[in-house]
Amino acid sequence: MVDHRRELLDLIVSPDAFGQSAEDLAPLQLAAAQQVFEQQHSAIPILARRADEAGITNIASLHDLVPLLLAHTAYKSYPTAFVEKNRWDRMNHWLSTVSTPDFADVDVSGVENADQWIARLGDHGHLVLATSGTSGKCSFLNASRHDRALKERHFKHVLGWPETIPANDREVFWLGPIEGPNSAIEAGIISRDVWARPGGFHALITEPLRISDVSQMAAFTKRMAEGSATPEEIAAFQNEAQAKGKAMRTALAAYTDTLLAHRHEPIILSGLWAQMLQIIERARELGVPDGDFHPQTRVNAGGGIKGVTLPDDYKEQVARFFGDVQRPGAYGMTEMAQMLPRCEAGHYHRAPGLILLLLDESGERLINADDGLVEGRFAFLDLLYEGRWGGLISGDKVMVDFAPNCACGRPGPVILDTITRFAASGDDHIGCAGTIDSYVRGVVGA
Repeated sequence: MVDHRRELLDLIVSPDAFGQSAEDLAPLQLAAAQQVFEQQHSAIPILARRADEAGITNIASLHDLVPLLLAHTAYKSYPTAFVEKNRWDRMNHWLSTVSTPDFADVDVSGVENADQWIARLGDHGHLVLATSGTSGKCSFLNASRHDRALKERHFKHVLGWPETIPANDREVFWLGPIEGPNSAIEAGIISRDVWARPGGFHALITEPLRISDVSQMAAFTKRMAEGSATPEEIAAFQNEAQAKGKAMRTALAAYTDTLLAHRHEPIILSGLWAQMLQIIERARELGVPDGDFHPQTRVNAGGGIKGVTLPDDYKEQVARFFGDVQRPGAYGMTEMAQMLPRCEAGHYHRAPGLILLLLDESGERLINADDGLVEGRFAFLDLLYEGRWGGLISGDKVMVDFAPNCACGRPGPVILDTITRFAASGDDHIGCAGTIDSYVRGVVGA
């Protein structure tokens, strides 16, 4: 039998990876979706439950995929008490409901926090990533080592697209930590391994990111918003935040000096918008003018604006300072291995191994548009994953252009650079989320 999944995933190494028309890809994607469904249906309890409830035994159209998609909240559907009471055996049981492997044989004796739990799973070949937990609760997503290898290959051929970067040829500056079970850190590790020359990788933060610390901070921030934190707790939290902020500003100033020393050669720089502004401030102190960077330098700036006050023209300031450098972009999320790179026209293109789906706000109905511009909720089936089902309903509101061709000349559909979160305008309600949550809790006995 032809492995349509592998056939689609392998297209990413082709120079024409993003030149495949939707019409040509559609039958291959449906065949690949059917193959993955058959392989994972009996292995992932929540997928089997979704399929049985909807009566789906065969994926003959994109409509058949919609009932099989998981809400993004499914990966945080575990009872909080499991973490708070160190019931990592119960967390193993929960993770088994949303993943391909059964984690029952993973010994969790002696595990005292989420970081140790993730490390213990890693010792058994399970690579679990955790989200930042800004809502006060982290998502945990399993992947296999094979998934990780395919993800690295995808990054290598997509980051910076449509240009290419010579392997292990650059000084790479990463404005964040480089150790921890987080998708952003994983991207930093891939950047280091693929593009940094020996001794040429510079991480701003050398201490590992601890998910348990992130979760505690997010939970306390939520308590402050709810009004349940005491004045003494808030004062201690603010004092600690100020001290950490001061230390980070000092570290970034020294880091910037190293960065600026390499500005006349091609480098790769990745960081948050606020960090870029701090780099500019330090450069001003040193008398570095705008536009003084090598034209083959790549600057990846984005994110980190939630709860941060930035000037209205922060993007323009960053653009002026770095000047005529390469500014690639990509759209992605922790739950998705295959990012969508941004073309010259500023639109995001999907890889052949990623099935793009546009749903209504509730996430229950597929929006069809043979030709035109339509807004909806972004969903997808990422065919790359073996460690879990790659079908997900996100919290993102996107505008999709279903025209046959993008303004760059490549085939559509494409996502416009107008992405926002449904939660930003009120409650983010996905119709299937409650059903999934109640089912998972029933299975794990909570």
